[in-house]
Amino acid sequence: MNAPDLASTFDARVTDAARRVEPKVVAWRRDIHAHPELGNREFRTSALVASHLRSLGIEVREKVAHTGVVGVLRGTRPGPVVALRADMDALPVTEETDVPFRSTVRNEWNGMSCGVMHACGHDAHTAILMGVAEVLSGLRNEIAGAVKFVFQPAEEGAPGDENGGARMMIEERCLEEPRVGAIFGLHVTSVHPTGMIGYRSGPLMASSDQLSIFLRGTQTHGAMPWRGIDPIVIGSQVVMGLQTIVARRVDITREPSVVTVGVFRGGNRVNIIPDEVHLEGTIRTFDEGQRGEIHEHVKRITEMIAAAGGAKARVQIDRGYDVVVNDPALMAWAIPTLERVAGAGHVHVVDKVCGAEDFAFYQKVVPGVFLRLGCTPPERDPRTAAPNHSPRLYVDEDCFPLGVKALSTLALDWLAANAA
Repeated sequence: MNAPDLASTFDARVTDAARRVEPKVVAWRRDIHAHPELGNREFRTSALVASHLRSLGIEVREKVAHTGVVGVLRGTRPGPVVALRADMDALPVTEETDVPFRSTVRNEWNGMSCGVMHACGHDAHTAILMGVAEVLSGLRNEIAGAVKFVFQPAEEGAPGDENGGARMMIEERCLEEPRVGAIFGLHVTSVHPTGMIGYRSGPLMASSDQLSIFLRGTQTHGAMPWRGIDPIVIGSQVVMGLQTIVARRVDITREPSVVTVGVFRGGNRVNIIPDEVHLEGTIRTFDEGQRGEIHEHVKRITEMIAAAGGAKARVQIDRGYDVVVNDPALMAWAIPTLERVAGAGHVHVVDKVCGAEDFAFYQKVVPGVFLRLGCTPPERDPRTAAPNHSPRLYVDEDCFPLGVKALSTLALDWLAANAA
C-alpha cells in the first residue's frame, strides 16, 4: 500500500472525529466571537488555545510574537513535520449582525475608540484548528512525524509601531525545532458557498504596500490663486496620473495590479489654498517584478507632476505583505486529497484576490498552500453576501466540519507521503 492509500484509511476515523468535535468547534468559535481581541492583544484567545492544546497532551510554547501559541503533536514514530496555521486577531469594526453571540466589545486602535469584531473570520480559523488538534491527537499512535499547530496573532497588522504577525512568528522560530517541511492554512470567505473549497496554484492573493505622498505648495488666499502654488490641484493631477500606471504602464495580460488612492487630506477653510496636501493609498500586485516597476512609476509620475506645477513632492512606499504564492507542486499534490474530503464537485479553481494575507511569509520559508473555505449558507447568495471585513459578515457554522476534515487529512496525507 503506497503512502497516499495508507493515509486514506484514516478518512472514516477523521470524519467521525470531526463530527464528534463539531459542537466544541461551534462553542469555541462563538466564545471567541463574543470576546474579540485586536492584534498583539489576543490574551484571552491565546490562553484558551494553549489550555486546550495542553489538555490533549500537545507540547505548547506561548508568547511567540507577543501572543502567539505554537503546539507540537509528536507521533509515536519519527518522521517529517507539517504545520497548520490559524490567525486569531479581530478588527476595529463595530458589529452589525443579529447573532446572539455578537460582539459588544469596544477598545482603542491607533489612539481611537472603536468597536471590535471578528469581521474576517479569524474566530472560525482558530476554532477549526483547535478542532483539528483534537482530531489528530486521537490518531497520535498512527502518526509518523509531527504536526505543528501555529496560532498566529496580528494577521491584520500590529498596532502603532509594534512588530507582529507571521514575520515575527518566523523570526521567533515557529517553523523550527522541529523544522517544518510544509505548511497549510485556510480562510473562510463569503464569496463561496458552504461546502466549497477554493484553490489556485501559484499567486492567489496580492502583495500589499502602503503609499504616502506629501505635496508642498505655497499658501495663498482662495480669491488670488495666482499668488501661490495650489497643492490640491496638483494632488488631483497626481491621482489621475497614478491611474495611468495600471492602464498604460503595466502588462495586465501577465498579471493584474491595483493602485488606489484612498485618502486625500488638505486645507481647512474654503477661501484658503493650503501649503500642503497628504495622499495615502494602496498598491496591490501579484508579481515581484511588477511590484518594483509600479513603485518606480508612482515615484516618477508624482515627482514630475509636482515639479510641473511648481510644487515639491515626497513619496513614501512601505512594503507590506508579499504575494501569497501556493507552491505549484504541493498544490497539485493536495488536490486529490481535497477532492476526496469534499467531493470533486466541491473543489474549484478560484480567481486571484487583491486582498492580502501574511501567510505569504511562511510560504517564502517552506512550501505552503492556502485555501479558501466557503461560508455562505445555501439560502443566501454569495454574490450579494456581506464580504470579509464587513460589519455584517455572516459565517455559516456548517462549514466548520469540512475545514476540520480538510486540514486534518492534508496533514495526515502529507506525513504519510513524506515518511522515510
